[in-house]
Amino acid sequence: MAIAPVMPMSHEAAECPQIAALIRGFSLEATRPKLADIESLRDVAPAGADVYLSAVPGHAIDEALVPAAALRASGFEPVPHIAVRNFDSTDALDRLLGELAERARVKRVLVIGGDRDRPAGPFHTAVEVIDSGLLQRHGIGEIGIAGYPDGHPRLPPLELDRALAAKIEAAEQSGLKLSIVTQFCFSAEAIVRWLTRLRDLGIDHPVRIGLAGPTNLASLLKYAQRCGVKASTLGLARQTGLARHMFGMAAPDTIVRPLAEACVGNQLGEVTLHFFGFGGPVATARWASAVAAGSFSLTGSDGFHVDA
Repeated sequence: MAIAPVMPMSHEAAECPQIAALIRGFSLEATRPKLADIESLRDVAPAGADVYLSAVPGHAIDEALVPAAALRASGFEPVPHIAVRNFDSTDALDRLLGELAERARVKRVLVIGGDRDRPAGPFHTAVEVIDSGLLQRHGIGEIGIAGYPDGHPRLPPLELDRALAAKIEAAEQSGLKLSIVTQFCFSAEAIVRWLTRLRDLGIDHPVRIGLAGPTNLASLLKYAQRCGVKASTLGLARQTGLARHMFGMAAPDTIVRPLAEACVGNQLGEVTLHFFGFGGPVATARWASAVAAGSFSLTGSDGFHVDA
């Protein structure tokens, strides 16, 4: 009996599993999620998924307590942001960490400086909190720190490099496991350049690449401006394929697809995706879960469409 030759998989056929693999293990970021949304996440997000809770300037520092406890009760891993410049004393940070540990069994936090120009208390940089020993005192053994593939609106590249190196060194000396979680970006090319440079510098820690989840153009522009992300109206439309979705929800497919190809063979190290839920955490999780399950079709040469 003749045996049919095994035909090589086409490039497009190989892309789909690459894309699905990149998205599996995704994390979410939410700002003041409603309890109803957290309950609904059970139906669309993987059990145990990491859900980061943003720290909003001008809001109470303990705002994450209730959603963190609800996320834990719903089977998710709450990861609150600790914006160090928002704390007016060491005791205030110590109390919050204690409550997060007691009420939500928080084991991981994202330590950032925060957007305040002037610190409310003794902490000026994330390194000071990483070095303080307060995290370990409350059972926190892992932290995230911020990365900026598209640069920072107020810090030059060299200063960003120094700050990142200082935080990595402080975490390693403190015995804290560390990952890098990036600001959202609208350019796959910028992300790949940044990752390549990071690895060339010998930084091999896991990286979660921040992307805006499905939302509309007006919301994306608003958040980009608020967060200092480089994006003009035309540039944003070009980079994310939003010209096709000017009056509807737009997804980051045209960023994910080339990024998945660049990550083939683990050549950029351990990379997963982190979705900002600007269009709502439930809609974001539903989209990402569908892609992770392979329920999508490639469109043209740059993007893909999630199947209904």
